[in-house]
Amino acid sequence: MIKSLNVENTMDQLSKNWKRMCFKGQKVWVALDAQGLPEIREGKVLIKYQLNQEYEYRVHESNIHPLDSSVPKSRYKKPEAGRTASKGDPADEHQNNSPQNIDTDTILIYTDGASSGNPGPAGIGILLRHKGREKEVSRFIGETTNNVAELQAIQTALEELKSVHLPVRLFTDSTYAQGVLSLGWKAKKNEALIRSVKDLMAKFKDLKILHVMGHKGEEGNERANRLAVSAAKSRGK
Repeated sequence: MIKSLNVENTMDQLSKNWKRMCFKGQKVWVALDAQGLPEIREGKVLIKYQLNQEYEYRVHESNIHPLDSSVPKSRYKKPEAGRTASKGDPADEHQNNSPQNIDTDTILIYTDGASSGNPGPAGIGILLRHKGREKEVSRFIGETTNNVAELQAIQTALEELKSVHLPVRLFTDSTYAQGVLSLGWKAKKNEALIRSVKDLMAKFKDLKILHVMGHKGEEGNERANRLAVSAAKSRGK
C-alpha cells in the first residue's frame, strides 16, 4: 500500500502533540498529554499510523512502548493474560489471519490499492486463488486517493467471482477498508462507493474481509501490492 506523505518530515505544528512510538512491532504516532506523555483515557491511548490520515484508533496502553528512553517505561504494563480485544478495533485485535488453515473449497482473495500522491495516479492489484488455480488483476483506475483505490480493489475482486455461494475470504492490509466495510466505522468520505461495495458484499453467502499486516512477507499480499503499484505507475499505458 503506497503512502504519499513522509510522516517523519511532517510540519512541526502537526507533530507537536504526537510522538513516534511502537505498537505491536509497528511505528505509530501516539497522542500526548500536557506533560508530553501518552494521553490515557479509560486505559486506552489514541494512535495514528499516518499523521495525515482521517481516522484514529484507541488501543490499550499496555501495547504501546517507547522507541527510546524519553518516556518512562513504568507507564506501560504487560498485557493481561487472556484479555479479549474490543470489537471494531482492528489495530487492537489484530489476529493471525493466515489462510493456511482455511478450508480448501474457500476462495482466497488478496487486494491492494496504490496511489502515487494522494490523490494521484492510482492502481489496483488483485490475486484470486481457488483449488490450486490463480488469477491476477492489475488495473490503472485514474487519478484518485489511496483509500478509494483500496475500496475499488475489493469491489473489482468480488465482481470477478462467478459464484456467490462458495465461502470467500478476502485479505486486505487496509484497516480503513476493513473498518468501513465490516466493522461499522462511520465514513466521512467515499460514502457512495462504500454503499456500492456493501451492496455487492451482501450478495455473498459466506464472505469475510480479514486484515493482514502489509509488507510483512505475506506472499499473497505482497503480490497484490506489486500488481497495484505496477498499475499506478503504468498510468494506463
